[in-house]
Amino acid sequence: MEENLLSIEDIDFEFENTLVKVVAIRSHPEVKVAGETIGPLEEGREFQVKYWIARELVKSGIARFHDEDRMDLIGLHKLYWRETVQTGRQLSPLPDNFYPKLRRFIMELKEKSTSDQAKAQEYDKVLRLAQDIVSCRLKKIISLAAGPAQTDNVLGSLSQEERLVYNYVYNFASKWRSKVLKFEGVSK
Repeated sequence: MEENLLSIEDIDFEFENTLVKVVAIRSHPEVKVAGETIGPLEEGREFQVKYWIARELVKSGIARFHDEDRMDLIGLHKLYWRETVQTGRQLSPLPDNFYPKLRRFIMELKEKSTSDQAKAQEYDKVLRLAQDIVSCRLKKIISLAAGPAQTDNVLGSLSQEERLVYNYVYNFASKWRSKVLKFEGVSK
């Protein structure tokens, strides 16, 4: 089993530094963010920046995230349906950076829910769906990890965060199994 897996915090840090697409909402001269120069920006034009820079540009009203880099309730519903329909220990691949995007989507809705009743309802729905998806996938991952080692084909459907769980449970279960089945002093 892989032992050099990143922590969830490491994965989150990597996500903050991945390139994402944003669209300029309005034309704007050059912008300096933490020593990086972006622009000049032309309204409606797409460009790529690191996620943490994109977040600041969005907060400033200069840009918006490109639709493909956003999570929404409809996409979450589709994923929930796909995950719960699959039988047994079958896992569908998640979209790239699913968990970091999910965490940020939930945080964004939570912030907006304090002043917007519709966002508060959406927040509740998203939170329930997220919890159901995570619980469903976690049960499948634990079931896979408690058995024999899985093929790369099966493990390829796991996100980095899910591999942490799989490896931990697999290693723990393997050690436990060998200790429980160890028969000292018994001769054949």
